[in-house]
Amino acid sequence: MKSKERGRFLRFAAVGAMGAVVDFGIFNLLATTKIMPAIWASVVSFIFAVLSNFTWNRYWTYPDSRTKPIGRQVFQFTIVSLIGLAIRTPLFAWLEKLLTELAALWLPNFFLTSTFIGHNVSLAIAVLVVMAWNFIANRYWTYNDVE
Repeated sequence: MKSKERGRFLRFAAVGAMGAVVDFGIFNLLATTKIMPAIWASVVSFIFAVLSNFTWNRYWTYPDSRTKPIGRQVFQFTIVSLIGLAIRTPLFAWLEKLLTELAALWLPNFFLTSTFIGHNVSLAIAVLVVMAWNFIANRYWTYNDVE
């Protein structure tokens, strides 16, 4: 990987980490307070993370990509994100059930419940899978106007 591209990937990963804080924060707020079921909380938190990520990626990761109109980039970023959501949601639903059951069997409930562990480990795995998709798709479609 070229030095410039490596730098972009590291900035993209940093933006993704900030987005993960937004994602996990909103998810846990909504799911642990039972405002909504975990799967819906995952969708809502994803939307907020996407908004944060688009803003940071446009102005920090790919500042030289602003030759495209913002509306077009928002559209492309949204399409990539929706495909990411389509990958993430069933993956999260499957993992959440499996990992919550495993946590209940294998981990003591000292500080964290098996539900909390199952939800957050599932979300972390889904976030990593979707991050790989998002970087590749956005780099070569949304931000294809950079060298």
